[in-house]
Amino acid sequence: MTAKKVGLLFGGRSGEHEVSLVSASAIAHNFNAEEFEVIPLFISREGRWYGPVALEDIKTATAEQYAGKEVILAPYPGGHLLSAENGQELCTLDVVFPILHGTYGEDGITQGLLELAGVPYVGAGVAGSAIGMDKAVMRKILAYHNIPQVAFTTVLRSQVEADVQEAVKQIEAVLPYPVFVKPANGGSSMGISKAHDAAELEDSLKLAAKYDRKILVEQGVNVREIEISVLGNEKPEVSLPGEIVASNEFYDYKAKYIDNKSVSVIPAEIPADITAQIQKLAVETYRALECEGFARVDFFIDQDNGQIYLNEVNTLPGFTEISMYPKMWEAAGLPIDQLLKNLVALAEARFADRAKNSIDC
Repeated sequence: MTAKKVGLLFGGRSGEHEVSLVSASAIAHNFNAEEFEVIPLFISREGRWYGPVALEDIKTATAEQYAGKEVILAPYPGGHLLSAENGQELCTLDVVFPILHGTYGEDGITQGLLELAGVPYVGAGVAGSAIGMDKAVMRKILAYHNIPQVAFTTVLRSQVEADVQEAVKQIEAVLPYPVFVKPANGGSSMGISKAHDAAELEDSLKLAAKYDRKILVEQGVNVREIEISVLGNEKPEVSLPGEIVASNEFYDYKAKYIDNKSVSVIPAEIPADITAQIQKLAVETYRALECEGFARVDFFIDQDNGQIYLNEVNTLPGFTEISMYPKMWEAAGLPIDQLLKNLVALAEARFADRAKNSIDC
């Protein structure tokens, strides 16, 4: 049996560059080597592609380290990986795993290139990726589908730059304190802060504006943070939920990746009926947003009244040693090597279904 060539895209131009490197290393080392040949492809902070990268270099890959080994994925059907220097074909990829967290990788842009390249790829398509990335658009769609969410509003960076105090007044008119302020497009809790008064809100808006032109402001509630893994295309399956007990006031970037004090509890210690409700909502959310392949769906449980709220969806969840997505499937009896095999199969199934179109529109 010939091993399938899996192009593993990692790095990228977003602020989550380092997280992507760690996820990619874990993925590369957990594919079954008898069935899959991993072709690691590093994308620098400037957006240039390099490879193939040695597996042991994934966590520390730099453009300088692989100078002279630039590659291009041909933007026409066939999944051809070409040398950027002379255009010579290096190999044909059977499937691509874009473990690119954040902008330029998780937001539909890379997925569009992979569609042009005519190669199966892991994860949601262009629409699902773009919707899942834009938290403001996502919330509007989920409101249409009656998925419970905390109250929210949005402001633009241009409003903050023009008159931040007026932006604060606009938010205060519709939301009481405390509020959470976050870039509408972003991940790994980067640029997110909690504001308890006008002064903090002003600072929070300025921080979020450094990351995105659109800012989401949400009602702060006293909650438990519950996450669940979803796997599949038309018939998604769900894991048991897990709970994040954050080391900080909320699960920010420091709590996730720096202080190593946050605790994950799998499965979450919640009643069976609450688990069933969350699993049902996770599937409804997954379908409403046109997710495919896999996603992590995050919820809040209000500790004051027991209300369940959808928090957000991550269409390219991490695979670091602290990442909940693979941990929750492992707890459900699905080891990571089989999980990765399933993800490849789902990518191929969606690609085959797309190929049934008699005419591309």
